[in-house]
Formats: sequence, structure tokens, C-alpha cells
Amino acid sequence: MKMFIGYVSLSGNTEEMANILKNTLLSKGCEVDMESLETVEVQSLLDYDCIFIGTYTWGDGDLPYEAEDFYHELLEYHLTGQNAACFGSGDHAYPNFCAAVDTISHQLIQCGCNVFPESLKIELDPQTEDKIRQCQQFAQSVYEWVLLKKEMNQRVKQYFL
Repeated sequence: MKMFIGYVSLSGNTEEMANILKNTLLSKGCEVDMESLETVEVQSLLDYDCIFIGTYTWGDGDLPYEAEDFYHELLEYHLTGQNAACFGSGDHAYPNFCAAVDTISHQLIQCGCNVFPESLKIELDPQTEDKIRQCQQFAQSVYEWVLLKKEMNQRVKQYFL
């Protein structure tokens, strides 16, 4: 399977999460491309079986400025049927923990994406064994979800042939 991980990271926490996701997906035999959201061309996302979009949350729940162009550009494209999953880091010291992850998720839904029902939200850095395991389990769950969707699509095609 071909996977894409796009992210923005200020302190390196979301980038570290992206790396854990990437390594987990590589261990499953996936082809994985990873890039900053600042340079992603939204149209290219259709080339993947699943896209992972990660962001940190700025201030009281805002989308970081590095992700704003990507966010707005999403609505210019039809991503109907594209599988997606969202992740990010945040700080519970702020009132809206990881709200930017929810913002991106809602925008992907508006574009027609099939968004994995759970987002991965990590407090600060993903460097404890428990947080690393959460990232690995998230990647595994999304991987299995995409496999199931592909299998179901294959069965539907076979049924109508």
C-alpha cells in the first residue's frame, strides 16, 4: 500500500509522531512518502491509499499558520473516497487540547475524504513508551482499516462483474 504523511511541527513533537507512524507503516510493507504540509500539492494526495495529516495546535486551539494554505487549498479539490487519518500534538495547559487536529479532520470530511473515526492526540512529545505505543497502535489501526476498505471494494467489484 502507498501511504502519505503530511505534517507541520514547531517543536518537533508532531514530526516525531510522523516518524513513528512512518516506521510502523514501513514495517507493514507500505511505501511511505512524508512531507511538510507547507510544500504539499493537494492534488497529489489522490495517488495514495491513505493520507495521514498531522498538526500541532497553536495558542488556544488555532491551526498553525504553516498549515493554513494547505487547509484552504483542500476545498479546491475533490478528494471524495480518499482515506485519511489525523494526528497531532498539543498541551493540556491550553483550553482546547489538539483542536487543530479536529479542524483538519473536519476540513478533510468537507472535501469528501473517508476519515478514520479516531484521531491521535499526544500531550507534548511522544517519547515515553506509552506514547510511542499509542502512535504505533494508531498506525496499525489505520493500516487495518484501509486494508478492510480495499477488501470490501474488491468484493463489491467482483459482485458486479
